[in-house]
Amino acid sequence: MDTAFLISAFATLFVVIDPIGLTPIFIALTQGSSAKQRRAIAIRACVIAFGILCLFTFLGEQVLGFIGISMPAFRIAGGILLFLTALDMLFERRTKRREDKADHPEDVPDPSVFPIAIPLIAGPGAIASMILLTGQSDSLLHTFAVLGVMLLVIFMVLAFFLISGFIEKALGRVGITVVTRLLGMLLAALSVQFVLDGLRAFGLGTG
Repeated sequence: MDTAFLISAFATLFVVIDPIGLTPIFIALTQGSSAKQRRAIAIRACVIAFGILCLFTFLGEQVLGFIGISMPAFRIAGGILLFLTALDMLFERRTKRREDKADHPEDVPDPSVFPIAIPLIAGPGAIASMILLTGQSDSLLHTFAVLGVMLLVIFMVLAFFLISGFIEKALGRVGITVVTRLLGMLLAALSVQFVLDGLRAFGLGTG
């Protein structure tokens, strides 16, 4: 297994899922909850998100084939989607949308399924990334390696959720904003690479 690919897969999923950026939203959505309730919500949300991403990992490409969409085309579309996500991160639009969902927590008594698991953790970007990363090879080992990387990122999300109170105090709002901007720059570069890979698969590029 190519170590460089695993590192790239980790970077992609870490940036797209954005455990650090999710932490303040998790805090807002679980305001007033006890430590035990927060822990239960965090675990439930991560388990559900993992299940959803696994489902799309194994069935996503078959669904695309059934409706006549090729992997190169989906790779290009996914790259564009990730680039738009990067723009949202760079200009704080994604954070504002997440905060809007957190403004009225009373509307969602248990936020573990929605909006934490879907679409904050297992959102369109994460789903597209899993299909793209596992679609680059037919090897079962390759697929399980990507699943392992995704599971690692989900565990990081859980860890950040469980220590969210400490992170909030350590980074502060400005610190979280700076980290989100940096992750946005990295995601923009990775999304362009997805588009270039898709074009190359169509025979429109070289090297």
